[in-house]
Amino acid sequence: MFVLSIDEGTTSARAALYNERGERLAMHAVPTESRFPKPGWVEQDATAIWRAQTAAIDQITGSGAAIAACGITNQRETVVVWDRRTGEPIAPAIVWQCRRTADMCSELARSKDAAWVERKTGLVIDPYFSASKIRWILDSVPDAKPKAANGDILFGTIDTWLIWNLTNRAAHVTDVTNASRTMLMDLETGEWDPDLLRLFDVPRAMLPEIVPSCGRIGTTAAGVPISGIAGDQQAALAGQACFRSGLSKNTYGTGCFALTHTGGHAQHSKHRLLGTRAAGTDARPQFATEGSVFVAGAVVQWLRDELGLIRTAKESEDVAASVPDSGGVYAVPAFVGLGAPHWDSQARGVISGLTRATGRAHLVRAALESIAFQSRDLIEAMEADSGEPITELRVDGGAAVNNFLMQFQADILGKRVVRPVDVETTALGAAYLAGIAEKIWSGPEEVESFWRVERCFEPQMPEDQRLRRIEGWRKAVTRARSDIAG
Repeated sequence: MFVLSIDEGTTSARAALYNERGERLAMHAVPTESRFPKPGWVEQDATAIWRAQTAAIDQITGSGAAIAACGITNQRETVVVWDRRTGEPIAPAIVWQCRRTADMCSELARSKDAAWVERKTGLVIDPYFSASKIRWILDSVPDAKPKAANGDILFGTIDTWLIWNLTNRAAHVTDVTNASRTMLMDLETGEWDPDLLRLFDVPRAMLPEIVPSCGRIGTTAAGVPISGIAGDQQAALAGQACFRSGLSKNTYGTGCFALTHTGGHAQHSKHRLLGTRAAGTDARPQFATEGSVFVAGAVVQWLRDELGLIRTAKESEDVAASVPDSGGVYAVPAFVGLGAPHWDSQARGVISGLTRATGRAHLVRAALESIAFQSRDLIEAMEADSGEPITELRVDGGAAVNNFLMQFQADILGKRVVRPVDVETTALGAAYLAGIAEKIWSGPEEVESFWRVERCFEPQMPEDQRLRRIEGWRKAVTRARSDIAG
């Protein structure tokens, strides 16, 4: 008996197969492309995403394995709007990183409505979230508004788009974790909020039904139950077996996302973090506090593809370790602005501290260090919100395999960093949710028993050096900020 996990991310569509012990037996990834038509704009072809995802699924399921359940996880906030009749998108998918609605969001953030929007959603007003993207498409595509009002065109985040296609257009749904990232859902009630819909001028008729993260919502054309749905970061929280209040994880993917489970309590941050829904396994609502970094692993792609400083992402580890330090160089990869806790959509990237002695290895090292520095900013804000220290950080995602990065993360945090055996915890979390729903596993306690440590990284950097490096990072971030540089 096997569980299929569908994991649609920003750079690839993946499928994975797990056995009854939660062990990954196979995974296949098909790359997906992003387009950057203007500075700060990021788009994808939703139809190409669907083709890539089906190709990944076919590769995994072609062996004829008996699949008892399917879980889905996805890049969040990305917006797809499509024609109900034809099934074709009416515009390119607007990716979560896209900043095209920055002016719209800045205007709202200055208005009298800002405080209640943030209080009701748990989110900071920013182009990151789906609502302003939906509004942009409705305003930009001829006749889109009346068709949306009639329900003739539909909205979905990537999970919704995939499920609609997987179920042969039978299910138009999203789960509560994805819905909590749209800026259209009341965080406490878990329902679409009519006041938010009016504010963003988004018709209710185009929105999917909000369903629990754990529970059967339909079947695929092959008859496989779709029984688990969660946005990628909430799925990773589940995959790290963080089902209880106080447990924290950090995912190192295209972006970087730190989440702390807060149980049944929605915590409203005083340090510009986000309140979001966590994936629950029963009817009781679960919550988390989240910090989001927009550019993490993407900075390694930039080193490889735009600068040509490395041939592969893996090479970055050896290059960074070839010098004893960054030579005073700091890289702030604010390619699409700065996320939490700064929320500066107009910030732009900087490299500071360059001298004639600066070489390739220093730049590569500074870029990797930037991922850890940004993550430290999130953890510091989380501790300030909770008033409790985080004793260890569980890590996952593609860049978590980089030993240099993980050691520097432990050093700059001054905390233990723990890497599990399976770092692909996003896919694993979706599998857990589906398997629990279909009674393959009894509940969170059983899947917690599957979690295994591969390596712990203990902090080794002297405290005075750590504090000096943090101060240098803060100065570099100040140079990137729009209120300074603009």
